[in-house]
Amino acid sequence: MASISKYSTLKDYQDFIKLVYSVPDDRYYSLEDIIANQQRFTMRALKGLRKRDFEKLSYNLMIGFSWLMAVCNRLHIQLDKAIIKRFPNVCSYCKQAPCVCKKDKYKKVTGKKIINKKEIITISDFQEMFENIYPSGKRSLEDSGIHLAEEMGELGEAVNIFLGEHIEKEFGNIQVELADFSSCLFGVANSSKFNVAKSLSKLYKDNCHICHKIPCICTYSSVSKFNS
Repeated sequence: MASISKYSTLKDYQDFIKLVYSVPDDRYYSLEDIIANQQRFTMRALKGLRKRDFEKLSYNLMIGFSWLMAVCNRLHIQLDKAIIKRFPNVCSYCKQAPCVCKKDKYKKVTGKKIINKKEIITISDFQEMFENIYPSGKRSLEDSGIHLAEEMGELGEAVNIFLGEHIEKEFGNIQVELADFSSCLFGVANSSKFNVAKSLSKLYKDNCHICHKIPCICTYSSVSKFNS
């Protein structure tokens, strides 16, 4: 039996998704299929946001997060490293925490030395880091959802461009967009006041959250028709 706990690292979570889902993912799903499911469940989460159904929001957002991890595993990208490279305890643009981009009219700052004050390892560490960089009290829940949708689209575009051109620079853009999407995912969680690590530990307390097997034995058809 494999599971996620509230103390798990982000790498633990990515490794868990690989252990449970890599066999069916590799057999049945193209990268485009995986991206489509990541987008599908993220949009269901945003529907929950619109309706103020926070159970639907958190449930679908965590499933969407799992499909995001499947994207990372297919492309051999370690998500925690991609996030820290992009957000080393500070905003990726103004290089400060909390972010002051609005005060600086989104002018990107370059050349500053970034001091990583705290090692970010656990899922909760990442959620706390993004709350420190982008305080939830400074934005509405709707704004955080719109930003998540924007980043979801940009991630899909980055993947499509890379698959069409196979250029290393475009592969690097995927890593940037994965980090940006993750920042917004944690942002939605912070704005709606739910703990990502606890939600994942509840969802994945016993292998796959549907069939409870390793590897997952859910069929392509059952996943396509899954109602959440």
